Amino acid sequence: IEQQGTVKAFNGQQLPVRNIIASWKPEAEDRLLLFAHWDTRPFADKDLDRKNEPIDGANDGGSGVGVWLEVARHFAEAPPALGIDLIFFDVEDYGQPSGAMGVDQASSDTWCLGSQYWTRNLHVPGYTARYGILLDMVGARDARFYQEAISMRYAPHVVRKVWRTAEALGHGDRFIPEVKLFVGTDDHDVVNRRLRIPSIDIIEYHEGTNGFHPSWHTHDDSMDVIDRTTLQAVGRTVMEVIWKER
Repeated sequence: IEQQGTVKAFNGQQLPVRNIIASWKPEAEDRLLLFAHWDTRPFADKDLDRKNEPIDGANDGGSGVGVWLEVARHFAEAPPALGIDLIFFDVEDYGQPSGAMGVDQASSDTWCLGSQYWTRNLHVPGYTARYGILLDMVGARDARFYQEAISMRYAPHVVRKVWRTAEALGHGDRFIPEVKLFVGTDDHDVVNRRLRIPSIDIIEYHEGTNGFHPSWHTHDDSMDVIDRTTLQAVGRTVMEVIWKER
């Protein structure tokens, strides 16, 4: 399904939104929600140069989508037991530039416009799911994934399930069982607050910045930062979690 609509950006601009939705076993009532954002920031406000030019977004935008597409390929070979909804949200990354951001909900709501649109216009009336998993910035070399604080607030049982699975698969060096508060908002926050579907965010915490990867919202966010072993660790972990659900 291609869900189309219009959303209002922080600067008043009307933006087209295109959310991409794929469903496995649409008749199944017990479902899992898997999601990422497919758009890329249209300006590089964290860069020192070429600030008004769009970035590649290989990690922030590309990596989550890439992992889910590979997971979907495996679903074709070994279908999961539950119904699955895979959503690629648009206009996640058109939020208010950092220098103008406030700490209020109104500033946070300038982000994740595609997921906000979906929660107001569900592709299935009354849609719900057992839980949701968001992948965001999951492709950088040597990435470490800490337990993100919003995820722990709304869905600690899902976080622990995923991190235990990663440990069992030999990825405990990447999935660190320690909580970090470094995400202001993301698509899982929207899904948690608006639909009450317990959802988590697998997202890199970079110790050097005490936050996101140094390439975030710069022109350095290119394929040069992407590492296959990171993508594989995340993909193997989420596939195992999904396949174990009954």
